[in-house]
Amino acid sequence: MFNHTRVSQFILRGFSDIPEWRLVVILFFSLVYAFALLGNISVIIAVVRDSRLHSPMYFFLKNLCFVDLSYTSVTIPKALETTLQGTGVISYFECVTQFYMFFTLATTECFLLTAMAYDWCMAIYRPLLYGAIMSQRLCCALVVLAWVGGALYAAFLALNTFSLPFCGPNVVEHFFCDIPPLMRLSCADFHSSEEMVFAVGSCVIMSSFALKVLSYIRIISTLLRMPSVDGRWKAFSTCSSHLTTVLLFYTSGSFTYLRSASQYSPTQGRLASIFYSILTPSLNPVIYCLRNRDMKVALHRLYCQRKF
Repeated sequence: MFNHTRVSQFILRGFSDIPEWRLVVILFFSLVYAFALLGNISVIIAVVRDSRLHSPMYFFLKNLCFVDLSYTSVTIPKALETTLQGTGVISYFECVTQFYMFFTLATTECFLLTAMAYDWCMAIYRPLLYGAIMSQRLCCALVVLAWVGGALYAAFLALNTFSLPFCGPNVVEHFFCDIPPLMRLSCADFHSSEEMVFAVGSCVIMSSFALKVLSYIRIISTLLRMPSVDGRWKAFSTCSSHLTTVLLFYTSGSFTYLRSASQYSPTQGRLASIFYSILTPSLNPVIYCLRNRDMKVALHRLYCQRKF
């Protein structure tokens, strides 16, 4: 892989190419990053400390927040530094590392969302057997499987992308090392590599999406059979936060990776990436806590201990 690579470093563009907007952009994304750190760390601590939240649902939420915490930390600090300087140099090895870590975490989040959909499905479809089905052993196995699957898929993407020869230019029209802008820099035909990404991605990511859809079909069909409208609405409201996260994640991600790299637009690519790699992980704590009374109480206890 390294014998055919002439480029020893890449140059990242950062969040914005417009100097007048640089300070505003840096301030905005610094606040978003601080909000993401505070929100995700707060949820993790609240779940660990509150014994009432030691259930499968909050176990998955805790792991999701850890992934989101790491997810934003892989890209935002380097992107802020790059935006401040105008352009940022990143070595070939650092680019590979950032690429691998980013897609490991992104794919792990995708698989964790599938596990959470299955958890909701069992809670609504099999409430009497829920405790026996969603045992601690199964929950841990699903989380480990999500991490292993994410690491393996990211390794495939890294090998597929960086096996291409990079002879120059080396300016990445993005704020982190991503597939479409990197493939456009290759001095060889990247279409076969791109087709391989589409083929494997369709099997892996879309299979995960299909499992989510099947879980929600089962959830909705179960809710429609409920005699009580209030009970039906209450049950659906419990999983609406998860559905919101899934829609945000897949909509913005599909816009980026279901298009050919030859049609990549730097502006549109950056905007779509901001949604699924920064805004969605930052908003997840808010989405999951807004309509969750137990989570609100746990967070209130965390920050207002004297009152309790």
